[in-house]
Amino acid sequence: MARKQTPLEKALEVRFHGRNLLESALTHRSFAFEKGGLTTNERLEFLGDAVLGVVVTDLVYRAFPERSEGELAKLRAAMVNMATLADVARELGLGEALLLGKGEEQSGGRDKASILADGLEAVLGALYLDRGLKAAAPVIERLFWPRIAAYVRGEGERDYKTILQELAAQDLGRLPEYRVAERGPDHEKEFTATVFVGGREMGRGTGRSKKEAEQRAAREAYDRLSEESAEMAKEH
Repeated sequence: MARKQTPLEKALEVRFHGRNLLESALTHRSFAFEKGGLTTNERLEFLGDAVLGVVVTDLVYRAFPERSEGELAKLRAAMVNMATLADVARELGLGEALLLGKGEEQSGGRDKASILADGLEAVLGALYLDRGLKAAAPVIERLFWPRIAAYVRGEGERDYKTILQELAAQDLGRLPEYRVAERGPDHEKEFTATVFVGGREMGRGTGRSKKEAEQRAAREAYDRLSEESAEMAKEH
């Protein structure tokens, strides 16, 4: 009798031959440390990063024969960066499947971009080992092609700090102000940015760099300000 598919497998639209590889891919080092010597997902993350890079590179190379090497490199980088990987992981519900230590769990690890991105790469590495490139490539293409197409249409990698600045100046006559906090050791710093418009907190974002954190905060603030502007327009 076949074992029941996990929610993550259903979201991926695949079935692993066994659960061991998938569980290893979901084992964060904080959980492995607490349990005393379990294998972490870091080796699978290393493998998955390479598999993802090959598939995305092949995909954009074939899809856009008119684009230069520099343009293709920029497109690939936009797909395999931490923010994009974390967004894909959230769509799959990967955060709920992660095995985290208590401390990481309490600090919101299930929605940390770095943990989600690493987890997704580990899952793709596990899929490659379990079923081969012929099974992994279609999954990657299905997950990333909509984002590739959106980027090519000009919808990817938007500069939300600039967009927010223009919208805030237009609607409120104010410029956004950013406050950034950082934590963690030098080799693994995490930045949290909070953006204020007219003294009111409008958005927050985290990232491995100050720039990434500010962009994520600006995006949240832009979405919120856009909604408020639309509601005001309806009232008038």
